[in-house]
Amino acid sequence: MNISIFGTGYVGLVTGACLAETGNDVLCIDIDEDKVAQLKSGSIPIHEPGLPEMVKRNVEAGRLAFSSDAEAGVAHGLFQFIAVGTPPDEDGSADLKHVLAVAKTIGEHMEEYRIIVDKSTVPVGTADKVRATVAGELDGRGVNIEFDVVSNPEFLREGAAIGDFMKPDRIVVGTDNPRTTELLRHLYDPYTRNRDRLMAMDIRSAELTKYAANTMLATRISFMNELANVAERVGADIESVRIGIGSDPRIGYSYIYPGCGYGGSCFPKDVKALVQVAVETDYEPAIMRAVEEVNERQKHVPFEKLHAHFDGDLSGKTIGLWGLAFKPNTDDMREAASRVLMERLWAAGARVRAYDPVAMEQAAQIYGERDDLELCDSAEAAAEGADALAIVTEWTEFRSPNFDRLTTLLRNPVIVDGRNLYDPGFMRDRGIEYYSIGRG
Repeated sequence: MNISIFGTGYVGLVTGACLAETGNDVLCIDIDEDKVAQLKSGSIPIHEPGLPEMVKRNVEAGRLAFSSDAEAGVAHGLFQFIAVGTPPDEDGSADLKHVLAVAKTIGEHMEEYRIIVDKSTVPVGTADKVRATVAGELDGRGVNIEFDVVSNPEFLREGAAIGDFMKPDRIVVGTDNPRTTELLRHLYDPYTRNRDRLMAMDIRSAELTKYAANTMLATRISFMNELANVAERVGADIESVRIGIGSDPRIGYSYIYPGCGYGGSCFPKDVKALVQVAVETDYEPAIMRAVEEVNERQKHVPFEKLHAHFDGDLSGKTIGLWGLAFKPNTDDMREAASRVLMERLWAAGARVRAYDPVAMEQAAQIYGERDDLELCDSAEAAAEGADALAIVTEWTEFRSPNFDRLTTLLRNPVIVDGRNLYDPGFMRDRGIEYYSIGRG
């Protein structure tokens, strides 16, 4: 099939590469000509394992191309995927200006039947707005061309997006036309060979499903963090509690790992947006608000533990920091716990020596050159000469360091572990003052 994708950000680029991988002819459109030139040269602007190789392979095979020519994009694909950003407005609601700008472009240039696919994460009712925008442009041109609008939310995890797309656990499509459902089923058939994972539903239910999924996962994280804070205060070990409740099949072990809060481009934005959706219907979403509040509070826990350890005086101290990205296998620092920690340390007069396997460039772009920030080229370099070490991202290379070496590098053998990577008893035996989340 011929497919056009508007937007070459995280979702658009992964979607385009994976659709091309199964033989489709994909044209990715972006208004940022510099980004298009970068992609044409083979440079991938995001860190996602396996993506550069997949893009290169499909560009060379002629199945994947990039352009800034929106009119060509509208002419190319039966499927017109909208995969542009929906940044939060001041009130937390999703800003749809980019989505509706693409819809307007499609309406301006379409000459024959098109299926417009909302791939961006959007609030309930967005398909109606896209439909009205396209119809308005067609009316303005004085033409009557059939089109359908469908919701097909993405469920891609940063760091595992290729696998999530190629071997999905579900494909949600919201349609109001059985013919369109069958065309989407045919499009996604190569990804569901062993069993049908495509779930067809009405459009508004599909739109809500995406927000509901992310908010449910965020709720589990915030609940465990709240429970960890209680465990710490009553002398319980949250790891034992986690194993105890996770063994219940009604609960399971997914997303019940306590830590220093979730971040990234999805959970924080989607929880806020769903809160706003509820408020706009005159419903007060108490649990959803609490999820967000608990998460924001949890991001401050590593700083609070450092602050308490040094008796409230961090001025002149140097803190080693392992991890900058909001989670492993990505360079994304949006809403990351590292940012909250660093900014509070700086406000308290401390310096930071930081290391992350892939997010160093992101950190440099965000903060620029600062006298109180040194970006180091290794985990050991970040720890060397530091008064304490903080860990906020659970990269694999941090899981089993040489502790004897580490204690000689640190000025004081103090570790604040925001991801519970180590056993507290083992750390005590090593003579390390170890602060974890909910483990006493």
